[in-house]
Amino acid sequence: MESVIINKVEESGLITLDLEEFYPKGEIVVFDLKEYLFMGLILKEKDYRESLKTTDWAQYQNKFVAITCSADAVIPMWAYMLAATNLQPVAKEVVFGNKEQLISTLMTRKLTKFEPSEYLDKRVVIKGCGEVSIPESAYIEITAKLRPFAKSIMFGEPCSTVPIYKKAKEG
Repeated sequence: MESVIINKVEESGLITLDLEEFYPKGEIVVFDLKEYLFMGLILKEKDYRESLKTTDWAQYQNKFVAITCSADAVIPMWAYMLAATNLQPVAKEVVFGNKEQLISTLMTRKLTKFEPSEYLDKRVVIKGCGEVSIPESAYIEITAKLRPFAKSIMFGEPCSTVPIYKKAKEG
């Protein structure tokens, strides 16, 4: 007698949504104002402006750039603005913050364009692990967007999920 193997995950009608699809595609770099500080403490405007003139901006060509200062120093707002002015023409995107904040911002921007209506009354699994670390903000954004539409939202893998939301039955 021949036994038939039934794939219960496939028959469940679950749709897996992988947030890695929204992860920035391209190189991510940090522009750190720490490198421009005098004695690692203060930013001198004249020196900073001169240094920016001699910076090789081509190294940021088509990259995602986070502007930050990793030193414990008071940085005037105009300093970040000057860096952005120089980076904007060459970089793919320029964002204030560290690498993690850059990824979070870029993913949130992509997720705001996500169309959740195609998941109307569907059972959705938000994939929980993968090749890259997904920011918590992306999970919150996708959950908020899906909740009004999805029949249910789960986290993890189709074979092992954690229930997040289930639409109440009407009637």
